[in-house]
Amino acid sequence: EVQLVESGGGLVQPGGSLRLSCAASGFSFNYYAMSWFRQGPGKGLEWVAGVNDVGELTRYTDSVQGRFSISRDNAKNTVYLQLNSLKTEDTAMYYCVKCAYNYISQTTCREGWSQGTQVTVSS
Repeated sequence: EVQLVESGGGLVQPGGSLRLSCAASGFSFNYYAMSWFRQGPGKGLEWVAGVNDVGELTRYTDSVQGRFSISRDNAKNTVYLQLNSLKTEDTAMYYCVKCAYNYISQTTCREGWSQGTQVTVSS
């Protein structure tokens, strides 16, 4: 059974930083791409970033390019999302998601979901 447990959300001022962590179990973590999604208040689900199996290939949605960084540590079965230069519009529930393959795609990276962690950007 896929289990994804997140940590690291919280309240931060605009311009601040946070790091989200997601510990995975129940599957061969190093064989799959991983992604992060988010859902802001009153908004739909948005794919944010993805990373391939060994962490060499990363992709981002345009609104976070250059500010967020996705990475993974396969020895720890953990994927990370570093959030820098945060804006109020980054306020959302963030989800760590397992991809169905070693391929980053908004449509196939929906196979297993974490419980979500709240990120609130406010002064």
